Amino acid sequence: MSKSVERVRQVADDLGLEIVVLEMPASTRTAEEAAATCGVELDQIVKSLIFASVGGDLHLFLMAGGSRLDMKVAAKVAGVALERADADQVRSETGFAIGGVAPIGHLSRLPTYMDPRLLDFDGVVAAAGTPRHVFTVSPKALVEATGASLLPR
Repeated sequence: MSKSVERVRQVADDLGLEIVVLEMPASTRTAEEAAATCGVELDQIVKSLIFASVGGDLHLFLMAGGSRLDMKVAAKVAGVALERADADQVRSETGFAIGGVAPIGHLSRLPTYMDPRLLDFDGVVAAAGTPRHVFTVSPKALVEATGASLLPR
């Protein structure tokens, strides 16, 4: 098992978050791949999107698989202008490569925002640290564990 997956499991345990990590037979790098591989609706996939402020501070947006983040809304809730973080910065500050970024277990705590559409489901599926590992979790428990602020609908 990779160090990233083990870190996700440990952090989940520390947070009291009940998760089941699964290694999938195919890639779950994109929301579409994850939904097809996991056999769930596209919006049940949690996309962990990382954006950076001009000053370089990272912000995490947990989005439903079929949702697109409105950058004006993102900037408003974050209080700063944002742009996509580059792959090197994502890896160095979260410990995860793009395509496997989990919503928990980052190397540093990030301000976190969540798409309320995820709350429409009893369970959602998120990356567990690699493009082939996922975990299932209650979206309500995920909000509590991450301290995420809900985005406007």
